[in-house]
Amino acid sequence: MSGGDATMTARELPDLDRLRQKVIGHRLPGGDFEIADYERWLGHDAMLAPPLPDGVLHPVWIMLGALRGAGVDTHELVGLAEARPEDGVLFGETTLEQHVPLRSGVRYTVTGEVTDLTRRVGRRAGTMDLFTFELSIHAPDGALAAVSRQTFIIMRSGGAR
Repeated sequence: MSGGDATMTARELPDLDRLRQKVIGHRLPGGDFEIADYERWLGHDAMLAPPLPDGVLHPVWIMLGALRGAGVDTHELVGLAEARPEDGVLFGETTLEQHVPLRSGVRYTVTGEVTDLTRRVGRRAGTMDLFTFELSIHAPDGALAAVSRQTFIIMRSGGAR
């Protein structure tokens, strides 16, 4: 948010029980992704990652690829929880589960769903919702290759932004 947003009005908190019923179990459209070898190289170079065998992707691509193939962008994703990115959405917990190394040049499919929504109140941060979703990455043969579990922290009221 920029300093010129002083005219922004406070938004009413959505009812948590209603919102939980609406979003938990909601299946994301899903889709697919493929990381080109040049993207692999650029990503590894930017992360200063140690050398990996040719074509093998760094595990961070589990999260990045899953988000690419979720079938929704982050605006639509947090919109499920009746929030907007400008409300203050932060990365919370991330868990990556790798069954086999992902490789460049392979088209993976992604399926996913919202798994939880909880509300917390912090003394300094105010009210926030923890919006959790899981994205599964499948190899071309359908085998589960990896899982990305993400929690976005959605700031609802109070606290400094």
